[in-house]
Amino acid sequence: MQVSTDSRETWGSKLGFVLAAAGSAIGLGNIWRFPYVLGENGGFAFLIIYVACVLLIGIPIMGAELAIGRASRRNPVGAFRELMPKSAWFLVGVVGLITGVIILSYYSVVAGWTVAYLVNSVTGVVTSHANADAAGEAFSSFVSSSGKTVLYHFVFMFLCVFVVYQGVKGGIERYSKILMPTLLALLFLLIFRAVTLPGSGEGLKFLFNPDFSKLNVDVLLMAMGQAFYSLSLGMGVMITYGSYLDRQSNLFENATTVAGLDMGIAILSGIAIFPAVFAMGFEPTAGPGLTFQVLPMVFSALPAGQILAILFFALLTIAAITSAISLLEVMVSFATDELHWTRSRATFIMAALAFILGVPSALSFGVWSDFKIFGLGFFDLSDYLTANILLPVGGIFIAIFAGWAWKRAAVEAELRDGNPQLKFFNIWIWFIRILAPVAVGAILISNLLPKG
Repeated sequence: MQVSTDSRETWGSKLGFVLAAAGSAIGLGNIWRFPYVLGENGGFAFLIIYVACVLLIGIPIMGAELAIGRASRRNPVGAFRELMPKSAWFLVGVVGLITGVIILSYYSVVAGWTVAYLVNSVTGVVTSHANADAAGEAFSSFVSSSGKTVLYHFVFMFLCVFVVYQGVKGGIERYSKILMPTLLALLFLLIFRAVTLPGSGEGLKFLFNPDFSKLNVDVLLMAMGQAFYSLSLGMGVMITYGSYLDRQSNLFENATTVAGLDMGIAILSGIAIFPAVFAMGFEPTAGPGLTFQVLPMVFSALPAGQILAILFFALLTIAAITSAISLLEVMVSFATDELHWTRSRATFIMAALAFILGVPSALSFGVWSDFKIFGLGFFDLSDYLTANILLPVGGIFIAIFAGWAWKRAAVEAELRDGNPQLKFFNIWIWFIRILAPVAVGAILISNLLPKG
């Protein structure tokens, strides 16, 4: 049942929403982290568990977030106020808003690196290094150059402002319809080149060889965490995007489509990257080391390597933009709904806030590298606080709200709009009441326990 009757912009089409929401979920981590996690933790065996976690945890929570957003037609803070007035539930939205601001602040720094490497790919710098050590030194030199990192942090934030300023239909949806197909096209071009290299089969074996001996409790927790984090849950993005959905939208169908695209892109990224890495005789390493040190050497050793480098870093930049604009939109939606700012004012001020908060993260690899809080630099502290604490806390309370606090009849009525058959509600309600909060709670506890 729709609570609010105010006029609010909506997505122009189902495709527009799906591409925008999938773009939010598909970020830098999908392209360089997930394939490595998949290969190191049992390959196809891990994939089976991961898909199960997406189906049993990720999609139910996403469905809940979309329902909260569409029912309230508000930002994360306003959504809980609308659905549960005169209660403290709005604090869940506040946590999501704060989480999104912090994530965008340091995510923009890393995304700025990808923009810089895209520029350096065009000029030929990326493929000019003599060996992996030289590529590593170039990366270290770049991230420690405070002026350059702040500059590219600004450039990337400007790109996000350019999209979000133009609104939901004219900005986010319009550019998602351009950027997401482009991302897929670039991926398939890279895949075609990678799998045709001699020795590429070892990379595919690394990704998909089922090794059930590696499966244990830690791997299960990793799969649950990957399913939760990769879908942009717990930070208010899907609540915000859901608030722009019309009444005819099938929320579960949309959630399943978005999750499927997210999984598919992550797997395709592995097929694009690891066959080439193995074919060139490099060992796969997780994270920025693979993206900014190993892959430049892979490209430099390949025919038309400069073109491949340009395609790859264009791919990364697009993935980063589609994720970042969703985070900025959460902030803009809050400012327009709650503070009654115009979209233009909200976009510029909120982007400026995220940019300023991101400057210490950019400097934490350079002039502020010795500045530590609880033994962590500003960048690492921001990442730890959001990924390990704030996101799981947000996910737990969203599940509890949808499962227990929000009246069951109201939840069911909202989910039936656009899906009158709704065959699996009785199963979903217990997933969201019991399985989802317990699973995300286990992730939270695992994150807080000392490692090793």
